[in-house]
Amino acid sequence: MPEIVIMKEIRGKNEDHAKANRERFAEDHVLVVNVMGAPGAGKTSLIMALCKALKKTGIKCSVIEGDLYSTIDTDSFISAGFDSLQINTEGECHIDAAVIRQGYDRLKCADGVLFIENVGNLICPAEFDLGEDIRLIAASVPEGDDKPYKYVPMYSYVDAVVLTKCDLKEAVGFDTDHFTRGLRALNDAPVFETSARNEEEACGMDPVAGFIAERYRALG
Repeated sequence: MPEIVIMKEIRGKNEDHAKANRERFAEDHVLVVNVMGAPGAGKTSLIMALCKALKKTGIKCSVIEGDLYSTIDTDSFISAGFDSLQINTEGECHIDAAVIRQGYDRLKCADGVLFIENVGNLICPAEFDLGEDIRLIAASVPEGDDKPYKYVPMYSYVDAVVLTKCDLKEAVGFDTDHFTRGLRALNDAPVFETSARNEEEACGMDPVAGFIAERYRALG
């Protein structure tokens, strides 16, 4: 059917752009982390905490923010002293590799870690490679412990899972073992438990930052 042909063409072009991105990132010694998750999962708070943790180790961080509209999160990163650029998709449910290349060229973020906050969605972002090195999902405890069972493509795709808002586990009855069993049926990605109600109470971020720092240093 025509729809299938069109989708193949779009994804084919995206793969070409993703390959070019990957080569460019490697040349510039940049580790790219694609942060995905549902709206309200705590992606922005997680990235902010990781940027601050990595900065303490001497690793430069930049951020590309993907939202349907607004510059709210980008403004927050710039105010905190991190280079950041906004991508507004104006209705699109994901970011693609071509748009990332345009944003990357404007940021000029060589020798460091680039975080991409993808559009809040557990479906579309899993289908589009951006040329990233790490695919990370922020899975908030209030969303429920059944998400790996319901969103198989996303949880099959990720390299790391960060459970956010873990201070709410008891309040919402989150079953960590049930969540982990669902994830393990798909892949062996590490799971990190975090909480970031505010900067003073943020906890569990150092292991995540260490995971990213190790991958960055492995670039050579």
